Amino acid sequence: MKRRPVSHGDVKDRSLAPQGKLRIEWASREMPVLQLLKERFTRRKPLEGARISACLHITTETANLALVLKAGGADLALCASNPLSTQDDAAAAILEHGIPVYAIKGEDSDTYYSHIRAALAHKPHITIDDGADLVTALHKTKGAINADVIGGMEETTTGIVRLRSMAKNGKLKYPIIAVNDAETKHFFDNRYGTGQSTVDGITRATNILWAGKKVVVCGYGWCGRGIAMRARGMGAQVIVAEVSPVRALEAVMDGYQIMPLLKAARIGDVFITITGGLSIIDKPHLQSMKDGAILANSGHFNVEISIPALEKLSIKKRAIRPFVDEYSLKNGRRLYLLADGRLINLAAAEGHPASVMDMSFANQALCAEYMFNLKKRMPAAVYPVPKRIDQEVGRLKLRSMGISIDKLTRQQGQYLESWELGT
Repeated sequence: MKRRPVSHGDVKDRSLAPQGKLRIEWASREMPVLQLLKERFTRRKPLEGARISACLHITTETANLALVLKAGGADLALCASNPLSTQDDAAAAILEHGIPVYAIKGEDSDTYYSHIRAALAHKPHITIDDGADLVTALHKTKGAINADVIGGMEETTTGIVRLRSMAKNGKLKYPIIAVNDAETKHFFDNRYGTGQSTVDGITRATNILWAGKKVVVCGYGWCGRGIAMRARGMGAQVIVAEVSPVRALEAVMDGYQIMPLLKAARIGDVFITITGGLSIIDKPHLQSMKDGAILANSGHFNVEISIPALEKLSIKKRAIRPFVDEYSLKNGRRLYLLADGRLINLAAAEGHPASVMDMSFANQALCAEYMFNLKKRMPAAVYPVPKRIDQEVGRLKLRSMGISIDKLTRQQGQYLESWELGT
């Protein structure tokens, strides 16, 4: 049944709030940078008067970002960026703080998009997105983008790809800061966060022993690097499939096997897509896989594994465990699809550890402050995170860990900035 959003929010069960509050508090222990920002935001109120709509994975880590934005004076509304990534207890707890939340784990497509529309009814000055669904919906809503819309931030690689395409084609109507591309985001969140949480999600869903398994990682960007590293650390034999010669070369030098996916399909035990692309695993690959192969996706959208092709090849489907569907193929083999091809790390586990989300969400909070307080509006385009913000997040993270580093002397700085050719 389609749910109808209400003005205060739409969550599964408000009685889950006490449990959610405890888990949010536990996550905050690993998010010291956000806590430092919360103290400053509480004192200075840099977002006073700002209306912010955020389409993010509704987790305990996101809850801590929401509390920082609210402490800074923002009028905030949240919706989910994936139908399976919501933690219902976290959503209920956020709602108890007076922040409207539209998110229910397992919501159908109609409910998902009605929740996005509910968040946009907040008439945001600033959007915060994870996958660009909120930005896309805003652009499709006639008259919604006006002088009140200042700009937005995007959290993930897939969203940046969509937004850069919109900008290239002249369709992007307001500026977006690519938080995903900050060094303190993709070096840590994408690599260490995705690596650990993806292995965690697959383990929880299947209880497999990784040692000795042939694990095929499709894509060797920052997320793929992290997954390959963590799978190897668990004793797996890692094979990488890539289309970029430079990334493939890097994977070779990192010690992994490289081969075309069709060849890897014949020998792999576990397949993980992490490209942001379409039908990475398609009919020919599925037909070549051995009995018992496991298919998981850690990319943002559930299009990387061709589910239509899998269904056409199958004669029977059954749910064999939570988040595990067994497909019996016409050739007698069985393939196991995890979490309907959606983000396995958030569907079957808890997503990234709070420690790495601390840096990603600190970038979000500081970029919201930066954009809201600019005296002159930025033209519509996709922008990098200002370097000073990226460096500040790194500095605060080191400080929270009790680590100090050197600084350039004035003379060293002048030397690096004023090099001249000798005679």
